[in-house]
Amino acid sequence: MAIKVSHELPNNLLGLSKRVNDYDYCLPHILDIDKRYEKHFRYERECGNYIIMDNSLHELGKAYDTDRLLHWIKELEPDEFIVPDVWEDMMSTIENAKEWINVKLPECTTKVAVVQAKSFDEAAICYQSLKTLGYKKIAFSYGANYYNDLVPHPNKLIGKMLGRIMVISKLYQLGIIEKSDRIHLLGCALPQEFVYYNQKDFPFIETIDTSNPIIHALEGIEYKDHGLLTKSSTKIDQIEEKELTSELLYSINHNVSRFKRFVNE
Repeated sequence: MAIKVSHELPNNLLGLSKRVNDYDYCLPHILDIDKRYEKHFRYERECGNYIIMDNSLHELGKAYDTDRLLHWIKELEPDEFIVPDVWEDMMSTIENAKEWINVKLPECTTKVAVVQAKSFDEAAICYQSLKTLGYKKIAFSYGANYYNDLVPHPNKLIGKMLGRIMVISKLYQLGIIEKSDRIHLLGCALPQEFVYYNQKDFPFIETIDTSNPIIHALEGIEYKDHGLLTKSSTKIDQIEEKELTSELLYSINHNVSRFKRFVNE
């Protein structure tokens, strides 16, 4: 089964979603501040399109308000929901996961938990704990600092990229990740990371979300054949809206096509 990919889009480019995405990835805090965004996701739900809802930790620094998360889960009934985690805090993340495993959500919604850790050993414990709690799908973030401890490359982005590859590979080698598991990859340090997750060797990787090709296109940066060696610090909810010119559309298509090639090589 091919890995499915979603690229978050700024509000004025949401109409491109079907062209560039295999599914829609929803950031719930934006639903409360932008009617166009809300309208888009209500329409996607009405059309029966697949939606994964995040908890907005990456954008806000902490998970979005619980009451608002529950409100939007009830309204949109996403196919998957990433339960609130705490950045690089294994114990708090596991405690949150314990609470959320008992929260009643729509029957159609799969709860996804995120591995948070400050070391490989913590990542292994966190993953095992989340599976024991009953989570059927588990996510790995791209930016954990312990990736750089595992791979102390002078370019920290390369270190994070290789660090996540190493963690997932080692967990699989140790039998902690099993072939039948379901994994989501949250974002990326560098887009060429995904060349190394072929479906034969990593059959458990199911979905990826990243705004990387979109943000770089909007900032006038096109992917090279090898990918990138730098990364914009801009988040998708911070990006300024730009008119969709033919030049911008070309850059978006270029980056998205190159990204798909990385995933499918």
